[in-house]
Amino acid sequence: MKFCKKYQEYVQGQEKKLPGVGFKKLKKILKKCRRDFQSKNDVNGVLAIQTCPQHCPVCDGTFFPSLLKEMSDVVGCFNERAQKLLELHLASGFRKYFIWFKGKLQGSHVALIEEGKDLVTYALINAIAIRKILKKYDKVHYSKQGQAFRSQAQSMHMEILQSPWLCELMAFHINLRETKVKSRKTPALFEGCYLTFNDGKPSLSCELFDSVKLDIDLTCSICLDTVFDPVSLTCGHIFCYMCACSAASVTIVDGLKAAEPKEKCPLCREAGVYEGAVHLDELSILLRRSCHEYWEQRLKTERVERVRQAKEHWESQCRAFIGA
Repeated sequence: MKFCKKYQEYVQGQEKKLPGVGFKKLKKILKKCRRDFQSKNDVNGVLAIQTCPQHCPVCDGTFFPSLLKEMSDVVGCFNERAQKLLELHLASGFRKYFIWFKGKLQGSHVALIEEGKDLVTYALINAIAIRKILKKYDKVHYSKQGQAFRSQAQSMHMEILQSPWLCELMAFHINLRETKVKSRKTPALFEGCYLTFNDGKPSLSCELFDSVKLDIDLTCSICLDTVFDPVSLTCGHIFCYMCACSAASVTIVDGLKAAEPKEKCPLCREAGVYEGAVHLDELSILLRRSCHEYWEQRLKTERVERVRQAKEHWESQCRAFIGA
């Protein structure tokens, strides 16, 4: 079955109307563009060698703006729903029952897994749709503008496979699989997802359908050790929370939201990536369980540093209060 038809069936089969990629509409735009472009290059009945024009009015005015908006809607919807799902899983006590009564989800682990599975499928099938339509664009135009647009979308944080919430869903799946949901009746979130170690360095690996494979390195590029209390910046790079605070020139008391907009990611050098940083709580639970000895040792070390920074912060606040 062609992917376009498979995608249309997926969209029609959704119980909830969710934003997606107008796959059929975008292909019609490209078809019109190819027809118009070929007619211009047809010289005496012989098709001339084609090169993509620097400015294609059809695609510049319709294709890319339409796709960009759809990508933004898909990523926004996925992030919002994944955040709510994980918030429910991590909630405890009265807060958890309060969320249930608000009707966000049924209060069961099976319902959590089903929701997570739907979200992962939603993310992946839309990511594949975007990849295929951009590949079609380059084929029609004999260019690499589709690849360039994809790189631009990544820099604008609209690449759904780079979303920190997808990383959290992977950790969420492993956490549930290894704890109280080992019942045979419990559906799997998605297959082929594991925490692997290579020379003692951990990474999240997941083999997905249509040859999509994710490998997320869990080594902090600042301290060069396994990420502790991990946080993902808006550019998608993962660091230890204290390492990120150090790179952003803020204390743990002030937090990453207090970072100056000019502060850059230590890896990609993109500015303004700290304010929207996401704490990866599910990943933290997974690493604490899988690297217990390391986690306990790192916890003791960081506790001393956190106490020191907190003490210095409150001493400076007291001096400022009394005017010293």
